[in-house]
Amino acid sequence: MKRPSLSLAILVLWASPALAQTPVVPRAEEKTGALMIDAARRFLGTLDADLRAKASFALDDPERQNWHWIPRPRKGVSIKEMTHYQRPLAFALLDTGLSGAGSVAAATTMSYEEIIRIQENESGRIRDPELYYVSVFGTPGEGRWGWRWEGHHLSLNYTLDGDEIVSVTPFMFGSNPAKVVSGPNEGLRSLAAIQDPIYKLLASLSPGQKEVAILSERVPKIPSSPNDAVAQPLPAGKDGLAYDDMTEEQRALLRAAGAAYLEMFPEAGREVLMDGLRRGEGRRTFAWYGTTDTTKPHAFRLQGPSILIDFNNEQDGGNHIHTFFRDLSEDFGSPAK
Repeated sequence: MKRPSLSLAILVLWASPALAQTPVVPRAEEKTGALMIDAARRFLGTLDADLRAKASFALDDPERQNWHWIPRPRKGVSIKEMTHYQRPLAFALLDTGLSGAGSVAAATTMSYEEIIRIQENESGRIRDPELYYVSVFGTPGEGRWGWRWEGHHLSLNYTLDGDEIVSVTPFMFGSNPAKVVSGPNEGLRSLAAIQDPIYKLLASLSPGQKEVAILSERVPKIPSSPNDAVAQPLPAGKDGLAYDDMTEEQRALLRAAGAAYLEMFPEAGREVLMDGLRRGEGRRTFAWYGTTDTTKPHAFRLQGPSILIDFNNEQDGGNHIHTFFRDLSEDFGSPAK
């Protein structure tokens, strides 16, 4: 089914909160939250008592905010532990939370674990496309509940109130390599739709704009602490170049990068993200770390009154990316404490 155009509201990234006031309401037959309930119930229903206990948590369990993108021991049920008839239902749940573009990005990320395993001559103990974990918080469809799909370079966190999606943040996508340098997929890039508009924006900046936007030529491993329970914004005056100080062409490039994040989610998820992008009065900014040579290690941040987006390409000579999207007031569906 054809999705509605994003050309109006995306549009709203770093634009006036007064824009795009008309909500995008999915038609009843497309309601994503109801599909999530159905998929979560069907998945949990296939698990035996032991696996169901591993997959299930109370909504207020500390595990809810124990999210991370590194290869590490995790709670939940891994793909590796599932039977062949349980796995399709786990992936059906994942598919309810992503658009076609998001599903491609997630599948690419997971598939790269086998490439990394071979490159590192690793046994599969930590590098394994099947070491992605599903966790369900609360009871699907009953009051507030949520679910998570997580492993190396991928963390997706959803919160619902019944069948209404209230949060799809925090989320994280990564890729190693960012660009395949050899083999049958040579030249294939991950998350290029996010990167390319930002690179064009950087190239378009005047000397005066670069002086404000480039915070440091030293590239931090991660610009902030993205897996903290509460994200920390950069202070005003040290947050880069303001949206209001850009040309209209530059603003369009910034909006295009924002649109690429939204495009990874279905309609209902995009509307939640757009609510966050519209929320609040204040500065909307672009900050860069590194030289202006985008083939070298670099990072950037897009920040608004309620939103933080970090993109890091510091490792492996600038060919290993991480990007994080945080909502300062609605991560995990709860106001920040």
